[in-house]
Amino acid sequence: MRIQIINPNTCQGMTDKIAQSAQSVALPTSDILARSPAHGPESIESAFDEAIAGAAVLDVIADGEQQGVDAHIIACFGDPSIDAAREIAHAPVIGIAGAAFQLASLVAHRFGVVTTMSRTLPAAHHLLDRYGYAHLCSGVRATDIPVLDLEHVEHSIYQQLLDECRAAIEQDGAEAIVLGCAGMSDLANELSLELQVPVIDGVAAAVKLAESLHQLKLTTSKSGQYAAPLSKAFIGRYAHLSR
Repeated sequence: MRIQIINPNTCQGMTDKIAQSAQSVALPTSDILARSPAHGPESIESAFDEAIAGAAVLDVIADGEQQGVDAHIIACFGDPSIDAAREIAHAPVIGIAGAAFQLASLVAHRFGVVTTMSRTLPAAHHLLDRYGYAHLCSGVRATDIPVLDLEHVEHSIYQQLLDECRAAIEQDGAEAIVLGCAGMSDLANELSLELQVPVIDGVAAAVKLAESLHQLKLTTSKSGQYAAPLSKAFIGRYAHLSR
């Protein structure tokens, strides 16, 4: 199968890192197509960033649909534009936050989320509510590590992340950790070994869910919420939707 994994920001180094993480867990029969939008913010750390990036993500989703990919993964913990993406996609569209919560709920009674900037904490709580996992979450912690600092992780950055994960376990009662940024994807195994609890990376979780949906021949429902957008005049890229 062909899995399009989209880094919604425009940092190519981050896109390459996400691709490596995805490929490391993918089946030999899965091709990982890692892409990022042609325009938008270099990192996503606010609602404004997410809104601009979300529109650009839809361009990449539309391209993938035209190329016949079998699944799309939105590799940003905010799961930007996921509902809109599902409206224009027949292939499954998976967000890494939703995927990580689902897998964490299968291996722990309570899980903690450790993310990047403090200002993104409300967004993480919103996602937990949206996906129905708030009652299983022991808490959400921020490291205040800028997203771009995760492209090449120095020891001090890793230690910040490790300390917050440990606090989530020892102080909040977390039995597993969900990493709240795609840029942390290559650290999950090392953290799990140190912390002795499951550490879930949303990129890897989304890849395995995508492969499962493909094997089960499940695609996005076009009835109800995720039906194609209503027919109306569009100027520019989405003019074809009015036909």
